[in-house]
Amino acid sequence: MSTEQKRQAFYAQDSDAVLRELETSERGLTTSEASKRLEQYGRNELAEGEKRSLLAKFLDQFKDLMIIILLLAAILSVVTSGGEDIADAIIILAVVIINALFGVYQEGKAEEAIDALKSMSSPSAHVLRDGHVTEIDSKELVPGDIVSLEAGDVVPADMRLLEANSLKIEEAALTGESVPVEKDVRMTVAEDAGIGDRVNMAFQNSNVTYGRGLGVVVNTGMFTEVGHIAGMLQEADETDTPLKQNLNNLSKVLTYVILVIAAITFAVAVFIRGEHPLTGLLTSVALAVAAIPEGLPAIVTIVLSLGTQVLAKRHSIVRKLPAVETLGSTEIIASDKTGTLTMNKMTVEKVYYNGQLVDAKETIEAGLDLPLLGAVVLANDTKIDADGKLIGDPTETAFIQYALDKAYDVKAFLTQYPRVAELPFDSDRKLMSTIHPLPDGKFFVAVKGAPDQLLHRSSKVDIAGEVSPLTDEVAAAIKANNSEMAHQALRVLAGAYKIIDSIPEELTSETLETDLIFTGLIGMIDPERAEAAEAVRVAKEAGIRPIMITGDHQDTAEAIAKRLGIIDANDTEDHVLTGAELNNLSDEEFEKVVGQYSVYARVSPEHKVRIVKAWQNQGKVVAMTGDGVNDAPALKTADIGIGMGITGTEVSKGASDMVLADDNFATIIVAVEEGRKVFSNIQKTIQYLLSANTAEVLTIFLATLFGWDVLQPVHLLWINLVTDTFPAIALGVEPAEPGVMSHKPRGRKSSFFSGGVMSSIIYQGILQGALVLAVYGYAIANPVHIGDVKAIHADALTMAFATLGLIQLFHAYNVKSVYQSILTVGPFKSKTFNWSILVSFILLAATIVIEPLEAIFHVTHLDLTQWGVVLIGSFSMIIIVEIVKFVQRKLGLDKNAI
Repeated sequence: MSTEQKRQAFYAQDSDAVLRELETSERGLTTSEASKRLEQYGRNELAEGEKRSLLAKFLDQFKDLMIIILLLAAILSVVTSGGEDIADAIIILAVVIINALFGVYQEGKAEEAIDALKSMSSPSAHVLRDGHVTEIDSKELVPGDIVSLEAGDVVPADMRLLEANSLKIEEAALTGESVPVEKDVRMTVAEDAGIGDRVNMAFQNSNVTYGRGLGVVVNTGMFTEVGHIAGMLQEADETDTPLKQNLNNLSKVLTYVILVIAAITFAVAVFIRGEHPLTGLLTSVALAVAAIPEGLPAIVTIVLSLGTQVLAKRHSIVRKLPAVETLGSTEIIASDKTGTLTMNKMTVEKVYYNGQLVDAKETIEAGLDLPLLGAVVLANDTKIDADGKLIGDPTETAFIQYALDKAYDVKAFLTQYPRVAELPFDSDRKLMSTIHPLPDGKFFVAVKGAPDQLLHRSSKVDIAGEVSPLTDEVAAAIKANNSEMAHQALRVLAGAYKIIDSIPEELTSETLETDLIFTGLIGMIDPERAEAAEAVRVAKEAGIRPIMITGDHQDTAEAIAKRLGIIDANDTEDHVLTGAELNNLSDEEFEKVVGQYSVYARVSPEHKVRIVKAWQNQGKVVAMTGDGVNDAPALKTADIGIGMGITGTEVSKGASDMVLADDNFATIIVAVEEGRKVFSNIQKTIQYLLSANTAEVLTIFLATLFGWDVLQPVHLLWINLVTDTFPAIALGVEPAEPGVMSHKPRGRKSSFFSGGVMSSIIYQGILQGALVLAVYGYAIANPVHIGDVKAIHADALTMAFATLGLIQLFHAYNVKSVYQSILTVGPFKSKTFNWSILVSFILLAATIVIEPLEAIFHVTHLDLTQWGVVLIGSFSMIIIVEIVKFVQRKLGLDKNAI
């Protein structure tokens, strides 16, 4: 035996070969041999990923370019003021530290995925040691151990099964298949078989729902399938969100702009105006600080946080703030089928009885007296607890639920006909039979199972209560209806019965399951959610492509996809790719054809990651939904991972950026709409802030050229604090513009400057600066205090300060839409916005009209004429921008907006 575990295809070998390779037997290992192997292979647990200290995580948050610029700005603002003006520095440092702390918190959340995976492990195992069954800590298991399994157990390690007595194991967390898998130890499987098709294996952390089994441990710890997923989680690179990429690009643009402005200002001051180099340096640094929108990171965080609150009310719990905005740029939604697009609950859909195929919603007149329904309810191990909850195999609970939906008293029926004997289900017969006493002393034998098996064992048929011979014509009709339901991806079972005088002494299939009376067929499926088809339609209308990725069977996946509209029902082309077919494609080949497929069936965790990456390599922003352990690596790889809050494992939730509280695909579309609104609002905020900063820089730069003393640092600080902050936050919570879900996603290549924003920032910034200088020039040319140079400049300075502040408040109304008129979007529709403008105006005006503040801000009292000039100059901003927007709409430029 190798000294190192290998994830090899034990399922493709017969059990004797597996035992030989593992150097063990059905009597198990000795205690001494198990101890040696434990030392050799290590404990059966998932490895801890390398965890960094809190300090290391905290320092990592300062590697962002925008953060570095802000820190430099904080230092320069203190240096240029001689240490007297530290307000800017305090604000900047507070913003940076809050963002860093939040980043550390989010990183810690991401590590919860691995911790949750470990917590799913079985605490103990029943193992054969020294020829005796003993209970040990599952962490002590080693390859070669023989472990017994019973209903209710959590499989403690990956095992090749040696015995399986009606053994069923629920593997949905690993495979995504909603129905427990019937295990068959004699079957050898092809090496390229997916996890869901390895019917002779039991996988760690899956749940035994029925029967008993015995297996040999083939892999433990990180070498199990769950361990492999844990390794993928540790290695998965988290994709930068479009928001993070946009902010990084914005940081770079601002860096270059700020350096150019500082250099030009320094050159003008020193070489043209002949100022001292130190004075020129201080001027250029002041301009650079003015150019930085220091409140932007905080405002973006606030806007995203408010977005999370809105989403929480709509059943979407956001774990990572950038996910809010990422939703808005989503182009591909890769959704798991079970539980997200479907109900994750097997449901009776079609019933064939009395020679007719009817919809399950139709009324059954005979109720539980109908032999078909009576057979499948009696030959059934479902338990009904005190709360009315059904406990048992999903297929069997579907039969009971069907009867309950028809308002029948199932408990009374089962009490009336108690079970006195049974022949349990096994995978050879594919049947289950139970015996129930009748009032006349005879016994009713209820049988359910595979249609072909029951047809083979039936000699008669019950049609409308009359028993007649099962003719070839009737059998052909039964087979035809069975085939029709199977083609609709329904799981079909049949019912039969017979009445016997006494219970056979030896209960066997030969003595009990022959000469049966066939009663009919029942077709079941895990049905699509009622609202999912509409959500798929809305997604397509919004330019988003929904695709289905599932571990379920190809036919089932394709049928559900057509019912939902993911695949056109009339489309004859092949849009389904299986995991086995994907294995035969290289990454390069797959990327060329990825656009052809909308459904992926029988896929493994590796396949899901490949699918996500293939779309990302096409430049698409990908959202991935999932609820199982097998989904976690893909959830982490996707641009936005969406976990399920109800059915989802803690592993999938931990790897997600967002969790759906209602497990509903339709909720994703609601979240996409909110994400688009958030991006649009952040874009408006950036347009507002950068156009304002452009105006400030331009005003000071041109004033420097003209030799004017237009604004002082305290004016810039107050304007940035008052007129930037409140309106910018209010813009961040503006209602969505009409038609937000009617255009295509903006995609990964778009930026905050796309859709006409960059040109608007430039011309609106220049316009603001020009109006401020025009008011200043007017004040100099038309002085109130004639001959008093100092008073003239003081008045002009105050009017420029008031104009710059007011012009930004008026401009906030312009920014409600890049191209639409403020009359169209509604200037006073948002109370939050209106209050923010009012508060900002009061704080701005207070510095001029309240005498104690005048000295602090170096301003003077203005008369009505001067205030009139300020208001006309400020309000002109709205009039001019409205004219420009009108021209742009006439030229059709608004059609390019996103």
